[in-house]
This record gives sequence, C-alpha cells and structure tokens, in this order.
Amino acid sequence: MILRLSQKLNTKIKAGPIKAMPLDENPYADWSCHLFTADRTQYILMSNTPSLYSCVMFGRGITDDSRFIERALSTIREFMDDDGQAFIYQKFIAPASGTVSFAKALNRSVTGSMNDLINHATAWLQDGDISPHDVGFKLNDVLLSALATDESRGYGIPKEALKRLMDEA
Repeated sequence: MILRLSQKLNTKIKAGPIKAMPLDENPYADWSCHLFTADRTQYILMSNTPSLYSCVMFGRGITDDSRFIERALSTIREFMDDDGQAFIYQKFIAPASGTVSFAKALNRSVTGSMNDLINHATAWLQDGDISPHDVGFKLNDVLLSALATDESRGYGIPKEALKRLMDEA
C-alpha cells in the first residue's frame, strides 16, 4: 500500500525523506494524503489516488508515522463501511495494508484536484454544522475535471470513479 504524503503532512509526522513511486499495482491501495487547516483545527484529507474518492479525519494527536498509518487505515475503513463500500475495503485495501510505503504526490493533476477538494472541505468545516466524517460524503459528489470520461462531458464524480476501478482491474 502506498500513502502519498504532502510535504506539510510529512513534516508533521516526521516520516523522513520520501521518494517518487509509480501508481500501486492495486489501484485501491494507493492513497494521497494532505494536511490542511479550517478554523484553527488541523484535518487530513485522504484521497484514493486514481479515483479521488476521499475521506477526512482530524489531524490532532497524530505525531508520528505509525500513529498516522493506524488512524488513516481506521478512518478509511470506517468511512467505506458507512458508505456501502465495505467489500472494496475488505477485498482490496485490507490485504494490501500489511506493508505501507510513503511516497511523493503522483502528479500535478492529483495535487490540483486535492486542493479543490480541500477548498470545499474547508468551507463546509468552517460552517461548523458538519463533521469531518460527513464532509467525505459531500466530497465524493464533487465534480472534478481530472475524472472526466468520454460520456461525462468533461467532469467525473469520485464515488463513480471508485466503482469504475473495479471494472478496469
């Protein structure tokens, strides 16, 4: 499993130098992670790299790489269970989570799309009426040009892109 860390998140968890790596053979086991702040509270956005399917967790209390891995996997599992994607987690992500590697961002398209998602998440979290867990549900319905298909007229939705990964695998 590959967890792609932003420079800001890497500094927070002190994971050391990270290198560039190609997309994991198992597309469900490649996640990009970025630390951001909303209303003076730290959050971490975790997005499946090829589909941009995302969830959000609190950044507080995560002080090292082992605690980050533990909380990230737990958050991804809980979110996917609540979103009806438990099968994908159990079949594709859980088996890959035995070995976790840290890497740099895959490309600028993913980084730009995550910045878009962070802007949405920040706005919703600053309103104060929504939990980080629930922000993930809203993020997975955001239109993103990086997920465009021939039928989608230039945009795609992360939740649909996650389901397409199974067809492509």
